[in-house]
Amino acid sequence: MTTRRRFLAISAAAFALPAAAKSQQVYTWSGMALGARATIRLAHADAPAITARAAAEIERLEDVFSLYRRNSALSRLNQNGALGAPPFELLECLSLAGAVHQATGGLFDPTVQPLWAVYAEAAVQSQTPDAQKIDAAMAMTGWEGMSLEADRISLRPGMALTLNGIAQGYIADRIAGLLEGEGLQDILIDTGEFRAIGQQPQGGAWPVSLAQGGGVALTSRALATSAPLGTFFDPAGTLGHILDPRTGLTAAPRWRGISISSGSAALADGLSTAACLMETREQIEASLVTFRDSRLESAVST
Repeated sequence: MTTRRRFLAISAAAFALPAAAKSQQVYTWSGMALGARATIRLAHADAPAITARAAAEIERLEDVFSLYRRNSALSRLNQNGALGAPPFELLECLSLAGAVHQATGGLFDPTVQPLWAVYAEAAVQSQTPDAQKIDAAMAMTGWEGMSLEADRISLRPGMALTLNGIAQGYIADRIAGLLEGEGLQDILIDTGEFRAIGQQPQGGAWPVSLAQGGGVALTSRALATSAPLGTFFDPAGTLGHILDPRTGLTAAPRWRGISISSGSAALADGLSTAACLMETREQIEASLVTFRDSRLESAVST
């Protein structure tokens, strides 16, 4: 399977500080978050210690959301079909996922994990997924098959969840909350999706250029981008990683990329994922109406 492509890039000009601002040199921490390259940029005398605390929080959240750690909360839920005393972060992220699921008419659906497993297995064997296996996996999907309570999460037999379409944004929000709680500002967090706290240390918005063209100036906002062929299952690059819960098929490549900016990276992440399955710009804009208080904006590239 081809590794996820990067669809956002920080403009190099963002870090060319004027001579008067040399004392505000930007420090960059680099690491990983749910399989994506992660960075935190800030100008502070204690930057290494600050980012070390943030990195520790990312590591802790990996133990909640990772599908590749057998003992993560999400993995245990999928393995056992139920999870008692679930972590607050898992409950909160699933509640956000439910809101995005409703706002997108069910297009955002974390219960597609059984479908994803079918495609991934076929990719390992260099094959196209079998139609019967897709149908069988479809029978194990459906948001209504999950019970979400404060003290227990339960899944219908055979179900499994993936939060890869929202958890990276959620982690960015959590790191932002951690750093803001320490009174810090003028920081750019990238966990696969962007979250800006304030602006650049030397002044001005953080300029983010989009691989599909154009750019976004971020000040105290988040930005998420998804693309139907951002990651794909086949060598030809025709079977993308975003799966349609209505059909079990991969998203049609009608968009090169969809970027959504919001006050919440989690919401932007989930909505941009679902938008890849939408047919028109009007449909995308309609899905944002529910979250207008989050100052959502979209940018679509065909």
